[in-house]
Amino acid sequence: VSPTTSWTYAELAEKVNRIANVLVDDFGLKPGNRVLLRFPNTPMMTAVYFAVLKAGGVVVATMPLLRAKELAVITDKAELSLAICDHRLSDEMELTRKRTDRLEQILYSGGEGDDTLEARMERASSEFTACDTAADDVCLLGFTSGTTGEPKATMHFHRDMLAICDCYSREVLRPLESDVFIGSPPLAFTFGLGGLVLFPFRAGATAILLEKAGPDELLAAIPKMRPTVVFTAPTAYRAILA
Repeated sequence: VSPTTSWTYAELAEKVNRIANVLVDDFGLKPGNRVLLRFPNTPMMTAVYFAVLKAGGVVVATMPLLRAKELAVITDKAELSLAICDHRLSDEMELTRKRTDRLEQILYSGGEGDDTLEARMERASSEFTACDTAADDVCLLGFTSGTTGEPKATMHFHRDMLAICDCYSREVLRPLESDVFIGSPPLAFTFGLGGLVLFPFRAGATAILLEKAGPDELLAAIPKMRPTVVFTAPTAYRAILA
């Protein structure tokens, strides 16, 4: 759920399949290829995320606040040739293309035209057979912030995505299908990915995604959308309590 969108699991699954077909048929994605994602926290980012995984690709998610200088370093280190980006974040994406020779293709989500992700999805099949990946295949490269130098890529396997759900979430959070999750961390952070996507999805619960989720926005959304689980940082809780 977002302020403008509400998808069931079946609707999400269909969109994931369509995007996976676009990646494979239109962009030639092969298992193990890395794909850069640049989105705010939106349902579409979630669908793209799972589509890359289902097609056997490796997600390299980046925060909207990053600029071309940082994005170019990540692009070169991860050897990225394809990026999928919200059209509202196109400026820095195009500057990134100029800073590196690796980025060959950028697919934009939103906007108008026949080349947008959504237009391509309409032409794609809603059926897709998941790539036969192994439990210890890399599915996510999570880059560090680079505060001690250049960012470093941390590798996460497919089994890691389930391990955090079946260990921490199931045993500590213990979510139910009736639970509703909300929070502030970007999905590009593994904290945000777990707390706002993986944990609720594994339990069949509901995830609320806010593009802007500072303390003021989060505080306003809680009584309106009535979540039962909140993920944010200690500094945000202090601001909310005030």
